[in-house]
Amino acid sequence: MATAWQSMGPEQAYQQALGAGVFQIQHCAACDRHVFYPRVSCPHCGGQELGWVRPSGAGIVYSSSVVRRKPEQGGDLNIALIDLDEGVRLMSRVDGLAPERVRIGMAVRARIVDEQGQPLLVFVPAGAAA
Repeated sequence: MATAWQSMGPEQAYQQALGAGVFQIQHCAACDRHVFYPRVSCPHCGGQELGWVRPSGAGIVYSSSVVRRKPEQGGDLNIALIDLDEGVRLMSRVDGLAPERVRIGMAVRARIVDEQGQPLLVFVPAGAAA
């Protein structure tokens, strides 16, 4: 990954990459496991040799909940836990279908969207058009 991101703190590097249209997670050289949320040491082995890699973006919905909101507040949305193929779990949402249609076990893929001027990682059903 870009060297400029390596000189920043892990969360800032992650956000900067998202802003550039790049989804990345960390990989620990010591134990060969992937890491998410960005941090300075590996939660699996305590190693500090964390490098940035681009995951496949493919995942499965582990859990989902519908947050009910008034239409003037943007309407209902889902909050989902996604298990990436690389073995990390992250919280996001699934776009492209009604919140109540998101199902556990559903195949999804990552997409970066702009939300109120900020990059945000969301997921869409695996068969959705890019």
